[in-house]
Amino acid sequence: MTIRVIKGNGEKVLFEREKLKQALGSSGAGTAEQEKITSMVEARIYDGIPTKRIYQMAFDLLKKDSYKAAGRYRLKNAIMEMGPTGFPFEVFVGKIFETMGYEVETGVIVKGKCIQHEVDVIARKPGEMIMVECKFHMDSSSKSGVQVPLYIQSRYLDVKAAWEEQYGKDLRYRGGVVTNTRFSDDALQYAACAGLVLISWDYPLETGLKYWIDKTGLQPVTSLISLTKKEKQFLLEKGIVLCSQLEENKELLKEMGISDFQIRKILNEATNLMAH
Repeated sequence: MTIRVIKGNGEKVLFEREKLKQALGSSGAGTAEQEKITSMVEARIYDGIPTKRIYQMAFDLLKKDSYKAAGRYRLKNAIMEMGPTGFPFEVFVGKIFETMGYEVETGVIVKGKCIQHEVDVIARKPGEMIMVECKFHMDSSSKSGVQVPLYIQSRYLDVKAAWEEQYGKDLRYRGGVVTNTRFSDDALQYAACAGLVLISWDYPLETGLKYWIDKTGLQPVTSLISLTKKEKQFLLEKGIVLCSQLEENKELLKEMGISDFQIRKILNEATNLMAH
């Protein structure tokens, strides 16, 4: 029987079990576990089922076997749970650039040649400066269109002109945009032509956002299954964005009325996620 599924953008495509297995595998699920969960999901799906429902079904099954794998499996949704404001995502992106060896400032007012600009992330290395705009979406089907890199490029050129006057023309200056979803094709085409750095969930293919999270172990607190949505939001509002920040901020967990036993469980899950 042919099963068609509905993607987040409304497009109907054929169900591919290998894609589901790959998603489970990238979360840390073993080969046998991938096959077992995929077969269980296959037995339950129907023609016209939303892909979101399929992955939720797989996540629920995975959660029964492994908190660690389940937390990684739902990573994309965990990033979206950083909302409704984009500030935690800006902090998260800044931390990723720090792991690349940059000195980072977030939420900076920068004087351009013509006007001032509020810049999400400024990343510096010896001989290099990058101005980064973060585009956060709470809907996985949302894309950043060509107007985003067009707008950012014009701002970047104004900032670059001021930087050249201040620091000289020998440094390497770059502008960029990071989003938690995807860019449209014309956005990618324009950025490639203009020399603007674009990073999305899976672009560039080998160095997208997911790649850097896997490489650095920077897991957002929203990945944790042992925290409720309300508890996660409380931590985000307190500036706790990463699992690595929890150990030094256990008092905030106690402030929410979480028991010592549950706190140990939360910290253990956080450690397991980061250690993947």
